[in-house]
Amino acid sequence: MPHTFTQLHFHVVFSTKNRAPCLAPAIREQVWEYLGGVVRGEGGLVHRIGGIADHVHLLLTLRQTKTLADMMRTVKAVSSGWAAKTLPTEEIRWQTGYAAFSVSHSMIDVVGEYIRNQETHHHKRSLQDELRQLLSRHGLEPDEAHMWT
Repeated sequence: MPHTFTQLHFHVVFSTKNRAPCLAPAIREQVWEYLGGVVRGEGGLVHRIGGIADHVHLLLTLRQTKTLADMMRTVKAVSSGWAAKTLPTEEIRWQTGYAAFSVSHSMIDVVGEYIRNQETHHHKRSLQDELRQLLSRHGLEPDEAHMWT
């Protein structure tokens, strides 16, 4: 086969440093747009970005030439630098890690809707409970000793 064909969709969740509530509603759209621009600049496709004051959800598709780890390193580093210059009243820093889950092509709309409704979800449960549930659904055991630092 002379060509490579991939369809690599990911739902990625990452938090602000120490889960600081620094993603105020007034700046979220601007931050989401910038994060999307970084992903697109790195050759990715953004399906949905959302979140609340202390964390972000990305639904993205990667090309076969970019690893998820490289994408996330770039997204976090570039967006932190941009925020420091552009949003001087808000210090936006990201926690080191992230959670990432593969998404079937047939589930893109479902996951996208889940991300779109983050405000509603978080009236009922915390980021910690949400992440525990996501990890459990994907067969992963939460590492409580390290995942909140």
